[in-house]
Amino acid sequence: MKVLVCDAPGALRLAEAPDPAPPAAGHAVVRVERAGICGTDYHIYEGKHPFLQYPRVMGHELSGTVAVAGEGVDLAVGTRVVVNPYIACGRCIACRSGKPNCCVAISVLGVHGDGGFAELITVPAGNLYDAGPLPARDAAMVEFLAIGAHAVRRANAAELGRGSRALVVGAGPIGLGTAIFARIAGYRVALLDADAERLAFARENLGFDGTLLAGPEVGDAVAELTGGEGFPLVFDATGNTGSIEAAFAHVAHGGALVLVSVVRDRISFADPEFHKREMMLIGSRNATRADFDHVMDAIAGGLVPLDALATHATTLEGAAADLPRWAHEKSGLIKAIITVADA
Repeated sequence: MKVLVCDAPGALRLAEAPDPAPPAAGHAVVRVERAGICGTDYHIYEGKHPFLQYPRVMGHELSGTVAVAGEGVDLAVGTRVVVNPYIACGRCIACRSGKPNCCVAISVLGVHGDGGFAELITVPAGNLYDAGPLPARDAAMVEFLAIGAHAVRRANAAELGRGSRALVVGAGPIGLGTAIFARIAGYRVALLDADAERLAFARENLGFDGTLLAGPEVGDAVAELTGGEGFPLVFDATGNTGSIEAAFAHVAHGGALVLVSVVRDRISFADPEFHKREMMLIGSRNATRADFDHVMDAIAGGLVPLDALATHATTLEGAAADLPRWAHEKSGLIKAIITVADA
């Protein structure tokens, strides 16, 4: 089979690899149809991922069809599936609590092990969800949207109420997905980013009228937009330490800050400011089956503008040149989709 291998930072090539062995019980071989390119993939290519061994076949935003089903697998051969790339142990405290998304020993396809920039991949059947009527491209976009849907579900625990204002900091793919699902949940959503082009995209293509350009005057802009009260709910999807620390100031008294992104650095904040607000600080990691199902239902209901989000396309062969280029040429880029195979 063909695979796209990152041999080392900056070294990407199309290669031949052996087809997977017959799957063990409870597993299936999936013929990959589409694969989204994630920020994680760009970081792996650029050598910025802290916990990765090369060579690596990247790719975790996947759709495909069941090619071979192992013993005990209910999915029929030929079924189109959405792949949940978060392989959990099923035994740790998080898994026993129904939170496999933060499994103690989690293994992510394309990061801790080889992923779906390949014609075939073996996956536990519990991580394969019947895509129903979704076409291959749309099914491959479910995973990154589920990250935002999960963050919004985590935020709902703050019980701030539908109709509350929400600020999403960061208008990349994860931030836009978070904003879309916050809007679906009934929040009045504003977006904050340092990139005026991305904010214009959010306004013109996704219908988000409240946009704020990051800069020295952003605090005044937040105050003007919220009547001086701040946002009851703030999501940070930037992966930037300074942005996360600045976001504390945008939270209203009694509000919550949800960290969708992750950084390697320590995060610091003024405890008196945090305490006087009695604010919540909520972590959000990956996604669960419930989030995948919610995204698929929202797509089927026409609530997610996938055509606007899928801005770039390539093939498995073309990605060897396109992915390195897109790592630097960000203008107009939201989500790039690789066509690996057609059913």
